[in-house]
Amino acid sequence: MITFSAFADEIGPDLDLQMDTCQAQGVRCIDVRGIDNINVSSMTLAQAGEYKRRLDSRGFTVPCVGSPLGKIKISDDFDAHLELTRHTCDVAHAFGTDRIRMFSFYPSEGCDILDQRGEVMERLAKMLEVAERMDAVFYHENESGIYGSSPDGVKDIFATFKTDRLKGIFDPANFVTDGFRPFDDSWNAGLAELTDAFHIKDKVAGAEGPCVPAGEGDGQFAEIFTDLARRSTLRSRATAEDGSLGEGGEFDDYMTLEPHLAAAGQFKGHTGPELFGKAVAALKKMLDGAGLTCR
Repeated sequence: MITFSAFADEIGPDLDLQMDTCQAQGVRCIDVRGIDNINVSSMTLAQAGEYKRRLDSRGFTVPCVGSPLGKIKISDDFDAHLELTRHTCDVAHAFGTDRIRMFSFYPSEGCDILDQRGEVMERLAKMLEVAERMDAVFYHENESGIYGSSPDGVKDIFATFKTDRLKGIFDPANFVTDGFRPFDDSWNAGLAELTDAFHIKDKVAGAEGPCVPAGEGDGQFAEIFTDLARRSTLRSRATAEDGSLGEGGEFDDYMTLEPHLAAAGQFKGHTGPELFGKAVAALKKMLDGAGLTCR
């Protein structure tokens, strides 16, 4: 069964507002990205512990933290970023999760990221070494402009690193932004087998500004969810023990709402309490149409 989570900082910076709005929509999981305008990677362990206490008191769990790891240029200080990686692993554990969202780097100024493949893979290898030492799992998102922004880039990363410390997030809107059809060019071209979780936002191709609710853009949600429902297995390496597949091959992981319905930015978007409800309703409608169960 699919479990809903949310980047609840899209609702607002206040944790009580985030929890109140999510609870009203039946969402009891939050992928912590920001609270009180503090990014998860910048939180102290004491702050993370206090936020975790408050989440626990309301019955919320944290499946994953929405870090910005890997969202820097190849030319930026990687030693400092590696230290941030270690700190973020500690913060994730303080929230009770080993899952950390990450990216695969922007190019240096004036460069093409494809020409910097060697540097990308070298940096990812070092980050995965940290994940291994610190018992963390990195979830790569196909963010616009990074090495893994294209289906081929994502497939190259997973072909290079065959490890349980690296999983895949599928974000349809980000593929639309970079000119790819999420089902035809991405999901159905090898990424279904590399997908462990979803970020849910939709986009109209060529449109400026905010995103749209799932199913109202060019994200091909109907095609992806229909295919998801019929698959007996999501990816060739999946096993019943890894948590991604339930009985009968049903997808049994998280779909994280990241609607961007009021504003879309490089490091976070904004949706607000009222539009968040619209985003939840749209996702439920798309899942119902495909015969997928959710909670």
